[in-house]
Amino acid sequence: MKRRMNAPVQDRVRVAARGSGLLSLFGNFFHRQLDRLDRGIAEGSLEVFTPDGQVRLLGGGAAGPNAVVTLQSWRALVRLATGGSAGWYEAWDKGEWSSPDPVHLFALFSRNRAGLAAQARSRGLSLLPRRLMHWMRRNHRSGSRKNIAFHYDLGNDFYTCWLDPGMSYSSALFRDAEEGLDAAQDRKLQAILDRTGTKPGDTILEIGCGWGSFAALALRQGRKLHGITLSTEQKAWAEARTTGMDGARFSLTDYRDVTGQYDAVASIEMAEAVGREFWPAYAAAIARALKPGGRAALQVITFDDAMFEGYARNVDFIQTYVFPGGMLLKESEFRALAEAAGLEWRDRHAFGLDYAETLRRWRERFDAAAAAGLLPAQFDERFVRLWRYYLMYCEGGFRGGGIDVIQVTLVKRG
Repeated sequence: MKRRMNAPVQDRVRVAARGSGLLSLFGNFFHRQLDRLDRGIAEGSLEVFTPDGQVRLLGGGAAGPNAVVTLQSWRALVRLATGGSAGWYEAWDKGEWSSPDPVHLFALFSRNRAGLAAQARSRGLSLLPRRLMHWMRRNHRSGSRKNIAFHYDLGNDFYTCWLDPGMSYSSALFRDAEEGLDAAQDRKLQAILDRTGTKPGDTILEIGCGWGSFAALALRQGRKLHGITLSTEQKAWAEARTTGMDGARFSLTDYRDVTGQYDAVASIEMAEAVGREFWPAYAAAIARALKPGGRAALQVITFDDAMFEGYARNVDFIQTYVFPGGMLLKESEFRALAEAAGLEWRDRHAFGLDYAETLRRWRERFDAAAAAGLLPAQFDERFVRLWRYYLMYCEGGFRGGGIDVIQVTLVKRG
């Protein structure tokens, strides 16, 4: 298949030679960078409209996501080469590239993660300040509070605009493509409760209680619950929604400071905020909190084991701009730590495409709220664009398979 051709003259698209100054003198260099991308795409294809008026078709050797990108400036490839996924976002923010559907592009990158790994990571002088900033945001006790506040204390008025009415900010579990988001979120919460193996009257510790969606369901079914969080906004909401319900207690408590034992533990997409350095402490905290034979029900987001070490050495778009201190889990490593803490790993269930669908529906709600002017006034257009990009980026990651979400039960040995 021919990889480079002159841009066709047609109404569908006209790509002007937008390269200017010194960058335009290095067209051959940038085309060689596209050649490297071409070699890394084993599944799917990428059609690239370049600043010098050419059209490049990259990949196309096997079925997979098909994406289209227009490079308004070669500078976008410079940012990708030096800043990885964070640099690619910065190029998008500055209008240096566009796509009719970035989700397809991110799915393509995710599907071809092995071949494109080098292009997705910061390097050289760009990496050093990013790694320093990430290190400064690590999740020791004071750092965790700051990082959680950065993301979750954007305000309840912000999240109510686009989450489901139950305020579940984690993947839903769909019965089928026709099921509504509200029902699919309830299905996820019920699955977690069922995994705890608890009965009415038992007490559950929820590590990372969010806005109380799981707490409300557990309390309605006769459980008692102690929910811990580091977000003042979430704590206030959870307390308000469970007012008058027996057995509810919420506190601003770090998971490392939990005392006492419980019949069960639940933790829904909290582990991603812990950081690799603190995974042993998180697993140990779960083990300490459980009575012998007690069960912990976890929902966690995982990163492809085979690619994890490169991801861990890098600082990606989400860690830089959306969730400081965050890190997805390396499942094999986290499982080994849990088992070393005396927790048996049981009944793993993966449902990454359900997360992709959850994100798609969140984005629809987010875009509708933004178009209607319902988002809080303090969030400017650049912030709105950042979050739209974030939702698309994550959806593509799940659709491409580079990241996954699982539920698992951990049982404390007697």
